[in-house]
Amino acid sequence: MTHQLDPKSLNVWDYKPWWCQPWSIVLTAVTLIGGSWLLLRLWWLTVLVAIPVLTWMVFFVLIYPKLITQSGVLLDEKASE
Repeated sequence: MTHQLDPKSLNVWDYKPWWCQPWSIVLTAVTLIGGSWLLLRLWWLTVLVAIPVLTWMVFFVLIYPKLITQSGVLLDEKASE
């Protein structure tokens, strides 16, 4: 018997809690960078905050989902249901 996979289940964000969704990651990054600027008004410190925060955001919003999809982990997860 052939098992049809639901395309929605192959979305990595379906397996993540609300606080680990793209909108929450972007909102956290904007809040941290904007908050740094609003509180301290030091551009060099804001840049120092922005570099790791933007790196983290890009990884989890853009790179991580592609890696998980390419790895086939979600296919294995769906097949075991």
